Amino acid sequence: MRSSYSLTHLKELEAESIYVIREVVAQFENPVLLFSGGKDSIVCFYLARKAFYPGKVPFSLMHIDTGHNFPETIAFRDDLAKKYDVKMLVGSVQESINQGKAIEEKGYNASRNKMQTVTLLDSIEAHRFDCAMGGARRDEEKARAKERFFSHRDDFGQWDPKNQRPELWNLFNGRKHMGEHFRVFPISNWTEMDIWQYILHEEIELPSLYFSHKRNVFERDGTLLYASDLIQRKETEIPSERIIRFRTIGDVTCTGAIESSASTLEEIIEEVASTRVTERGGRADDKRSEAAMEDRKKEGYF
Repeated sequence: MRSSYSLTHLKELEAESIYVIREVVAQFENPVLLFSGGKDSIVCFYLARKAFYPGKVPFSLMHIDTGHNFPETIAFRDDLAKKYDVKMLVGSVQESINQGKAIEEKGYNASRNKMQTVTLLDSIEAHRFDCAMGGARRDEEKARAKERFFSHRDDFGQWDPKNQRPELWNLFNGRKHMGEHFRVFPISNWTEMDIWQYILHEEIELPSLYFSHKRNVFERDGTLLYASDLIQRKETEIPSERIIRFRTIGDVTCTGAIESSASTLEEIIEEVASTRVTERGGRADDKRSEAAMEDRKKEGYF
């Protein structure tokens, strides 16, 4: 049973996020919500619906599709767009590769995750978006902890963590020059636990990947990866069927699973409360270097 304190805390976070989303619509001419099909972007869309109810969400959603996504994620994305009659734009990493703008990685650790930056920046420019909202949270990773709610990007789409604008008393400065844009993170102050408690309280639908299920996986460097044909395996990496779930959802090639029997939201919350491993601890792309996320963000990543 949820305490009155936790509900009050969630309502305060909800109000803050809705305020940020409304500020985006007030200050920018052509915003978009980046949608990955993961729990955080789903919560952002749910908050946007609340922000403008009973009217429709006044901006499009955009998914940067690596071509190596989980089928469950794509199915959930398409069902959500149809159910809520929202425009879902899709930027294709495969098209960026075909056009020679991105180079496919080779080898056992090959991933298309980093290549999303090229497709994202091209999509923002093609649609002339002046603001791209996303579901990043400060507790996820140390580079994301440096972000403001309103994060300025120059005309090359790059981010300078040492030159960010102050946000005193929740006053957000969205002024920019031609060609520049902003990334805005409405749920910056939420934690993983806040997200799960809010999903439970609001009865928000999620992809089945988040819940316990049987799947063929193999272990690499302490991480369980889905035994997909998209991942080149070594001879010693023999798949086996295990009961797992995913704490985050991204590109198949770099998204790690955890062994878990948590099949309900209540069980997931209990599991998150007791774990000592960070939410992105199973993301192979974050392990490439100590500053992997910050380097990608400087280049224009989410």
